[in-house]
Amino acid sequence: MKFMKKLIAEFIGTFWLVLGGCGSAVLAAGFPELGIGFVGVSLAFGLTVVTMAYAIGHISGCHLNPAVTIGLWMGGRFDKKEVASYILAQVVGAVTGAAVLYLIASGKPNFELGGFAANGFGEHSPGGYSMTAALITEVVMTFAFLFIILGATHPKAPSNMAGLAIGLGLTLIHLISIPVTNTSVNPARSTSQAIFQGDWAMGQLWLFWVAPIAGAVLAGLVYSYLSSDSE
Repeated sequence: MKFMKKLIAEFIGTFWLVLGGCGSAVLAAGFPELGIGFVGVSLAFGLTVVTMAYAIGHISGCHLNPAVTIGLWMGGRFDKKEVASYILAQVVGAVTGAAVLYLIASGKPNFELGGFAANGFGEHSPGGYSMTAALITEVVMTFAFLFIILGATHPKAPSNMAGLAIGLGLTLIHLISIPVTNTSVNPARSTSQAIFQGDWAMGQLWLFWVAPIAGAVLAGLVYSYLSSDSE
C-alpha cells in the first residue's frame, strides 16, 4: 500500500509537470500581447517542480522524471527494485497530462496542433540546432540537473531548501536550452508530447531518452564519488 501511494504521487506530480510546464508553452507562450515567452515557460517548469517537491517530496521523493530516478539509483539514493515502477508511473502521468492539455488546447476555434511543445533537433529545434548539439545539450543539462538534485538532497544539505534549489535549477536549464531542443532533460515529458505530435517527434524521441539517461548516470556516478567519505 505504501509503495502504491508513492506511484500515485509520482503520477500526479509528473501530470502536473507536463500540464503546467508544457501547458504554459502551448496555451500561454504565444498569446498575442500577453504571451509569457520562453522565460515564462522556463519559470513555469521550475514552479511545477517547486510546488510538487513540497507537496509529494515526503511521499515519493518527487522524481517526476525517469532520468532522475535512474540518476538517484546510480548515486546510491534509490532502490533498484522500484526503478521500473517509478518510470512507468511517470510516463503514464506525463501522457495523461498531455491528454488533458490537448483537450483544453483543442477547445479553441481553428485549433492547430503545431509543435505541441515537443522536443526536437535539426529543423524541429527552435533555433535550428543540429542533432549533435541537441545530444550534447541534453546530456550536459541532465547531468547538471541530477548534480543539483543529489547535492540539494544530501543529508548534510539544508533539507527545507532542496525543492527551491531544484526548481530554480530546472528554470535555469530551460533558459539555456529551450532554443536548442525545447528542453527535455526528462524522457517522460518528451514521450507525452511526442505521442500527440506524432510524425517527426516520435522519430526523434530516442535522443530524448538516451541523452537524459546518459547524463543522469554520469551525474550519479560522479556525485557518488565526490560525496564518498573515503579519500
